[in-house]
Order: sequence, then structure tokens, then C-alpha cells
Amino acid sequence: MNGVARHFTMAWRNIMRRKRRTLITAASVASGFLIALTFTGTADWSYTNMIDTSAKMGYGHVTVSPEGYFESPTVEKRIHGSAAIRDAVLRGGGVDDAVIRIFGQGMFATAAKSVGGTLIGIDPAHDSAERNVFINALNEGRLFTGADDPEVVIGKKLAEKLNLRIGKKLVYTSADVNGEIFSGMARVGGIFRTGVDAVDGGVILLPIDRLRHALHYDPQDATLIAVFIGDQRRAPETSGRLAAHLRLQGAEVLPWRQTQAELAGLISIDRAIGVLFQFFVGLLVAAGILDTTLMSVLERKHEFGVMLAVGMAPKNLFLLVLTESFYIGVLGLAIGGLIAIPWYWFMYHTGIDLRGYIPEGYDAGGVPMELALKMRLYWERIAAITAGVFLLTLAAGLYPAWKASRIPPMESIRNI
Repeated sequence: MNGVARHFTMAWRNIMRRKRRTLITAASVASGFLIALTFTGTADWSYTNMIDTSAKMGYGHVTVSPEGYFESPTVEKRIHGSAAIRDAVLRGGGVDDAVIRIFGQGMFATAAKSVGGTLIGIDPAHDSAERNVFINALNEGRLFTGADDPEVVIGKKLAEKLNLRIGKKLVYTSADVNGEIFSGMARVGGIFRTGVDAVDGGVILLPIDRLRHALHYDPQDATLIAVFIGDQRRAPETSGRLAAHLRLQGAEVLPWRQTQAELAGLISIDRAIGVLFQFFVGLLVAAGILDTTLMSVLERKHEFGVMLAVGMAPKNLFLLVLTESFYIGVLGLAIGGLIAIPWYWFMYHTGIDLRGYIPEGYDAGGVPMELALKMRLYWERIAAITAGVFLLTLAAGLYPAWKASRIPPMESIRNI
């Protein structure tokens, strides 16, 4: 035990003899740690924000839907007894909320023009700005209150296309469950703006009971039930648990990766690019550590030769230099952690406002993005980054340690 303690003490004294070099090397480790945390944190915040916003656009983090609906969505495919299913989902635990919705395709027209788009039937008693991105983006008028309310909510671009404003009438046309065409008339009660032209130009919200009646649905029929959870990473686990709990016939429970495959693919590609970028950053940091450590070893060549000549085993010298890398890794992570804490606090709560640079808004795969750069880190990410940077530091010290253990003792002593 005393031998191990002396070994660590000697390694610490060695790196403290050249404090400036040690601090520069530790700063390289700290910068790599901070860069990895920043890129991972901003990416995770962006992905979580995209997934949560996409969930609020209709399908939720987990979706209870008719079997095969997402392969070929039609109004003929529907679930029965939606209210009872929603209650069972909420009783199952582990979910924040569940909202019943109806989706359909239709035409929206005024005397001047007609436009195709999506009809979404919602229940204003259960839907809210917290669960519905369109209600949250409402900037003119108000949301309807029930089936008897003759109003609808439309997107800003749709209002511009059809020359509509609050109080004006429009006609919506679609096909019911029997394939027969129906039309309805409504007044514009509210206008939303998400910043995504495709969404703002092709979506209208109307009371779910009114849409049920027009589609000739039974009173508790619906297209799907959108289930919301606090942590989108638990979507696969939650969907499996709900499927086992509900045991539905003719319906399925799917996580967001299956109901929103385009978004899942976009995130996977972006994450792969981010990992590749961080890999190259890691290589640069490792190269800097390797260069500094190797220089230190070459400068102490005679010292190491004497140590070997008086009886130190090569493997012990190898471990000594590797222990120095260990200390540099610990010191670098400590410095990086001290810098990262206030940096993360600022980026998590405040972030960097990008509205001045992107005034028209930004979307990814049709999902509106918040115009701010923020960070969100999960504990497993922090642990992985810490372990990765530390192991990278040790790996960068392997070759210098091996080089030190291979120094010829007699040649080193003759050259003193």
C-alpha cells in the first residue's frame, strides 16, 4: 500500500515541477470536456424541443390508433370507445395526459379561392396550449368552446390565401366514413401562426363533436388518442406498457419514432453528424495531450534512464507516466466542471436568443423550432462524456509511457 502511495506521490510531484505545462495540458482536457458538453447539451435540447413540439402538433409522444392507420391514414380507420380508452390510459400511470383527436383531409374555400389541407377535430375541454401547438400559437381571436360554437381556428397563411379575417366565413368539404362528400360552413374565430408555412397554410381546428357528426362517426369514435409523457426517451417503454395494459383489439400503441418517422430519421442523421464532429474534436484534443506528454518524456529521458539503471522495473516506469496522465485527466475534468456549471446554468435557463438572426422563423421537417440556443443534459450523457474524455486522456498517455519504459539506461547515463 505504501508503495502505491509513493507511486502516486511521485507522479504528482513530477507534473507539478512544470506547472505551466501541466495547466496547459489540463486546459486542453477541460476544453474538450466543455466542447463535448456544449454540443451534446445543445443537440439534446434541440431534439427534445423538436419531439415535444411535434407531439403537440397531433400525435403525442405515444399514440393509440387504429391498426395500420399510419401506413394508410383514412377516416374509415377509427377507434371506438375513445373516452374509455383515454381513462384507461390515464389510470395506467406513467403518463402526463391523453387527448382525443380526429384527423381528416379536406378542401377549404371562399368565394374567391379554394385550398386543400387538414381538418383536426379537438375537444376544447381537454386540449390546451400546453398540449396543442396550434392553440399555443393563437395570436388573433379565440378558441371555440364546444360543438355548438360555429367557429373554427385557421392558420395565418391560410387566412392570407383565402383573404379571411376574424368573423369571416369559409366552407370546408371532405368525405365521411361512407365515402360520401359533405360540406360545412363556419366563421373564423381565431388565427394561429406557428412560423411554418406548410402548417399555417393548410390546417384548421374545429370542435371534435361537430366533426364526428359530419363524418358519421359514433359519439365516442376518434382517429387517435395522443398520449403525453414527461420524458420523450421513455416513449418505447411507455408504449409497450400501455399496449400490455390496454389489450386493444383492432388498435395499436406506437411510440413517436414510428408515428413520426421523418422526424426520427432527421434526428438520427443529425446525431450521427454530431458524434462524428465530436470524434474529430476528441482526436485533436488527444493529439495535443500526446504531444505535450511525449515532449515531457523526452525532456526527462536521462532521469528515466537513471531510474531504470538503479533498479526500477520498466513496467513501474510505464505506470508512473500513465499515472501522470491520470492526474492530468482528473485536473482537466475538475477545471472543465468548474467552468461548465455556470455555463450550463446560463444556457439552460437563458440561452442565446436567435430571433434577430432568423426573423421569419425556422422549422425542421415541418416542426417549428424555438428561436433560441439552449442546453439540456441528461445524467447518463454527462457520465458518458466524463468517462470518454478521461479515457481519451489515458489513451493519449499510453505511447509516451511505453516510450519512457523502453529508454536504454546505459545510453542515457553516458549522455548525461
